[in-house]
Amino acid sequence: MATQLAPEAPFTYRRSPTVEEAHRAWQREHPLERPVHTDPWDVSRSDIYTEDRWQPIFAEMRAKAPVNKVTGTPYGDYWNVVSHKAISHVESLPELFSSSWQHGGITIGDPPADIDPAKLAERQMPMFIAMDRPEHTGQRRTVAPAFTPAEMVRMETEIRQRTASVLDALPIGEKFDWVDKVSIELTTGMLAILFGFPWDDRRLLTFWSDWAGDLEIALAKGMEDMRFDVLREMAHYFQRLWMERVNAEPTPDLISMMIHSEAMKHMSPQEFMGNLVLLIVGGNDTTRNTMSGIVHALDQFPDQRDILEKDPSIIPNAVQECIRFVTPLAHMRRTATADAELFGHEVKAGDKVVMWYISANRDETVFENPDKLIVTRENARRHLAFGYGIHRCVGARLAELQLRILLEEMHKRRLRVHVAGAVERVRANFVHGFRRMEVEVERW
Repeated sequence: MATQLAPEAPFTYRRSPTVEEAHRAWQREHPLERPVHTDPWDVSRSDIYTEDRWQPIFAEMRAKAPVNKVTGTPYGDYWNVVSHKAISHVESLPELFSSSWQHGGITIGDPPADIDPAKLAERQMPMFIAMDRPEHTGQRRTVAPAFTPAEMVRMETEIRQRTASVLDALPIGEKFDWVDKVSIELTTGMLAILFGFPWDDRRLLTFWSDWAGDLEIALAKGMEDMRFDVLREMAHYFQRLWMERVNAEPTPDLISMMIHSEAMKHMSPQEFMGNLVLLIVGGNDTTRNTMSGIVHALDQFPDQRDILEKDPSIIPNAVQECIRFVTPLAHMRRTATADAELFGHEVKAGDKVVMWYISANRDETVFENPDKLIVTRENARRHLAFGYGIHRCVGARLAELQLRILLEEMHKRRLRVHVAGAVERVRANFVHGFRRMEVEVERW
């Protein structure tokens, strides 16, 4: 990289407070400054996801106006795109509906209107998912070799061994937090392997992922400064790894792939940070929340769990259905680069267009009885949880592999998981999942 990301002097990387703890403290200190949402179709409000009551709101929109505009929200004006067909259409026109960070990026939020331009320039974090062609193409090609079918075969044995070790350590008949003991442990370990990250520090990846993926703090004045400080520490840690490997022989880890890539070896510090955020959130939050969502859904639909227990051959299809049902990332944002007609609506250049994957995956015109988990669903693979088109998740195969192995190893051990206590969902409109889920495990 062309410039230093942080001072070389040794320092301790913070591990607290968690973003959840910090945000709750801010809310207690600023009770009158919480965002106000007045439009019933303003689905940027996080409480509907935390309280798991988003389904009827999106169902109403799909029935009445699959493309609609809401105005005056805490995130500004934006277009809701909520049907499977409309989202696929927007995704298929990447030049017209841009992902580029220069036009606003991939999430619903924007920088504060009063932010100092110099500070904004420092904090912009380009990443290849938030780029248009041709820049997107070159950077995506750099990391894609880590997720080929051949790499999945190479990694399967290690993933299976790690999954078996985690499951064998679970306390049968005792209450514990599935998110912490299973979902975080498995996905954080996988990220450590992908990056060649020091094993004893692997939980830092979870800490950074949570701070990077929580968009709500952008509405909490002052917290964005703390968020950037956390991400700067993340970049400092990864810069150390970069410098250790820059003169070494190429290896299969993602850091080495970046170092030896013409498309990425000259990244700016901001671009380096952006791609780290993408790979960490993409590799951690999505799989982690699906691992939690699977056991929650199977407990919610015991008839489907019974089908899986009797016939493990349907596990690969069940994985797709669980991804559809959970949808670990609720939305992606695009920005119109020109005036356009979108299913009868006039979208203007510069308009924010938000695609709600969480709604598309419950679209009644595509998925029969969409609010029910059906592990034998024939078209489960039509879900849009990984996106569609040129920005489809580059790590989709790895996520599917981890989830398949988890279900196979649970079946091999005849493990049945029951939700047995507190369930706390992520308070966010982007990452959709669980912070905590108390369960008990029995053998069937």
